[in-house]
Amino acid sequence: MTAAAEHVPPPLIEQLKPGGRMVIPVGNPFQPQMLVLVTKGSKGPRDLQVRNLMPVAFVPLTGGVKPN
Repeated sequence: MTAAAEHVPPPLIEQLKPGGRMVIPVGNPFQPQMLVLVTKGSKGPRDLQVRNLMPVAFVPLTGGVKPN
């Protein structure tokens, strides 16, 4: 992701395959956010590992996320 979301959008988690990883900035707009690594395990959408990587500052995500 190249824009910060207030939380990790569920449609993006659904698009991850087992073993897939996503790096996304998460936090309030116009404030420092946290760069987060989300890894989906083999047991489905509830088998997630979330790891904070570092503080960052990105523009906010606008317009929502549309599933494929």
